[in-house]
Amino acid sequence: MTGDYPSKSAVIGMIAAAMGYGRGDHRVLGLNDLDFAVRVDQPGKILTDFQIVEWKPDARKVTYRDYLQDAVFVVAIGSDDETIREIKTALRRPYYPIFLGRRSNIPTGVLQLQEFADDNPVSVLQKLDWQASSWYQRRLKKKESISVEIIADAKLLPDKRDRLVKDRVVSFDQRKRQHGFRAVATMSVSLKNPEFKGNETETQHDIVDFL
Repeated sequence: MTGDYPSKSAVIGMIAAAMGYGRGDHRVLGLNDLDFAVRVDQPGKILTDFQIVEWKPDARKVTYRDYLQDAVFVVAIGSDDETIREIKTALRRPYYPIFLGRRSNIPTGVLQLQEFADDNPVSVLQKLDWQASSWYQRRLKKKESISVEIIADAKLLPDKRDRLVKDRVVSFDQRKRQHGFRAVATMSVSLKNPEFKGNETETQHDIVDFL
């Protein structure tokens, strides 16, 4: 199964791979201390695929796998300056290949990385421009502002109600992969839509409106 947005443990896995940490490296656990927030700029759709992984004359074994498609997320992490610089350098020149959930899902290009001094992940995501795909922004061109969701470490949103999710890395070892609980909280933020057209009279036909 897949979630509706990137988990902190998944992002930690990407960072650990980029920095050259093996699955059993104790330094992986230290990445749990990173401040973490993710903004859902474009909700995706779930595609469920099935694969026959074993075939016998009298039986077959089928697995179902979920994939999140047509989605756009912005992830923000926070830590001391030295750690952030190390992570930024590693993500630009990863030691091990990085991927999104499964090894077949590699980034489509160079990661877009920005660094913000003296700020925290939530406040950065509150100010950063809407990053949705241009076709998705045009689809919502009649809306001047768009409400998007931010999911963050509960300590970053102390005035919001928190909940527990099983998303703290305990072990990435394939023989005993384990996750513990961490507290998260959610908030909504309103962002400007650069494709907003207001009440202008349109003279051109836009097929995207019908899709």
